[in-house]
Amino acid sequence: MASGAQNDYERRRLENIRRNSEMMASLLLQRKAADLSASLKRPSSKAPKPSPDRKKSCPSPQSPIVIRRSLRTRGLPPDQSPHPQPSDAAPSPPPSDLAATAVQKHGPLLAREVFIQGPGSSDCGFKDAILEASGRSSSDIGKEGGPFDPRSSLVLRPDNVGKVLSERILTVKFFPFGDRTVIAAGNKLGHVGFWDVGYREGDGDGVYVYAPHSAPVSGISIHPFSPTKVFTCSYDGFIRLMDIGKETFNMIYYSDTSIYSICPQPNDNNYLYLGEGLGELKMWDERVGKVSSSWDLHEQRINTIDFHPEHSNLVATSSTDGRACLWDLRSIKTDRPECLKTIQHHRAVHSAYFSPSGSFLATTSIDDSVGILSGNNFDDLTLIRHNNQTGRWLSSFRAIWGWDDSYLFLGNMRRAVDVISVSERTTTPLESEHMTSIACRFAAHPCKHGSLACATSGGKVYLWTKS
Repeated sequence: MASGAQNDYERRRLENIRRNSEMMASLLLQRKAADLSASLKRPSSKAPKPSPDRKKSCPSPQSPIVIRRSLRTRGLPPDQSPHPQPSDAAPSPPPSDLAATAVQKHGPLLAREVFIQGPGSSDCGFKDAILEASGRSSSDIGKEGGPFDPRSSLVLRPDNVGKVLSERILTVKFFPFGDRTVIAAGNKLGHVGFWDVGYREGDGDGVYVYAPHSAPVSGISIHPFSPTKVFTCSYDGFIRLMDIGKETFNMIYYSDTSIYSICPQPNDNNYLYLGEGLGELKMWDERVGKVSSSWDLHEQRINTIDFHPEHSNLVATSSTDGRACLWDLRSIKTDRPECLKTIQHHRAVHSAYFSPSGSFLATTSIDDSVGILSGNNFDDLTLIRHNNQTGRWLSSFRAIWGWDDSYLFLGNMRRAVDVISVSERTTTPLESEHMTSIACRFAAHPCKHGSLACATSGGKVYLWTKS
């Protein structure tokens, strides 16, 4: 009995061993266990010999190592957004291969290398027009007649609507000509467009477009005593000087960070001030060809720089950190800069501009307010409510002064121009059937009182004139 029971037990045990072996074999556990055991026994200092296939896939020591670089450092435009463009925005004209290569240069560019659009695909007419107008003195044409009320005097004619660029405009300026109207604008693609409003020769509409930058053009400054020289700055870190007479775009400054604003010193054209990176103000000296002074003034980027018209050492800055500040360049310290006055808003401040006489300072903030400061030390502050919620696809509103201290001009979300009366503290919209887009950025003609340029996010420019 004992021997039989023992035999039955052994048979069951052997049967269980056999079944387990079959199960392990089906799961390949024995092979995996053997591989694991072999790897544990292998000395750690010796690496396994690569297979022939692996040798083929590995690069040879002579193969170049590819370093990843951002689009901006390579001088390439940013990826385009998949979202639809505004209704009035035509597709962007693709720059030529020559222009795309040219914007990557750190040195001077030939104007023909980056010229992408114009009457008859030539910019000779634009050059001739600028040189001719620059040869005549900027007279006081348009300044006579005294003050006027723009709320009832400005009109928009259909001939004064121009498609200058193909994408959102961030900056717009007038050339300082007394007898000719020429407008410069920069868009988010790095293009700079010029509109000769009085162009009447042959085919074309008098619009000439260049592509000197690879990122949004954030500022344009035209030399007041030499209009053939145009400074442009961009998010790509370049400041370029367009010399229309020499037909070149010279690189005068380059930074690894974006440049958001530029402004020349009124009484000394040797100095150009720029807002760079996160709140840094720099002074570029043309005589030595480099930055000679630098101050950290804000916690975030500087959106605008503006000098007092009478006191050239007094400068106003606006910043995304929610502050507008007044500074005295004579006493500002590099290590611990202290401002003369701070205007605090609840959200980003997109502009701070002195009035033509310097008696007022106007600020525009995304907190839906326009601030007007007055008094001996700008101690009196009046806040005027205004809808400044432009959103992501429109350029931010920036209230500018007209031709005296009486009125401010800025955009209206209902496709109009808002005129703010400083004395009455009222807002009056200017409306026209020809204005089919929301105007965001403005410029008042320095020589022709009553000429107001309004730029849109679709690339259009509306020119309001005195009736």
